[in-house]
Amino acid sequence: MTLLQRVTRIVNLAVLPIVSSPRLNRMSAGRMTVVRYTGRRSGRAVALPVAYRAEHERLIIDVALPDKKAWWRNFTGSGAPLTVMLDGVERSGHAVAVRDGGQVRIEVDLSPSETPGHRG
Repeated sequence: MTLLQRVTRIVNLAVLPIVSSPRLNRMSAGRMTVVRYTGRRSGRAVALPVAYRAEHERLIIDVALPDKKAWWRNFTGSGAPLTVMLDGVERSGHAVAVRDGGQVRIEVDLSPSETPGHRG
């Protein structure tokens, strides 16, 4: 494990409770969320705080230093499902990693929210 990976792990462990807390997350609302997914090789549940920007029913997560990180590779090819917490509501989505030169972004298409008595 590289020094960057160790530092990132420590920062994520510190930030995760803040971003996961409805009260504390108000400070970063609309900019930070927690993505939850299952590792494609490990099969383990992963919760990761990320910065995002919203574009209608889509979220864009820019991956800083992608060649030094591995998590985004779970969404290569046809992508994979994940969940995100937005405005206190857990939303399901499908994420696909897009590489453009040296940059990587995760594009998350959100599934329509289910409301009681409504089928989409």
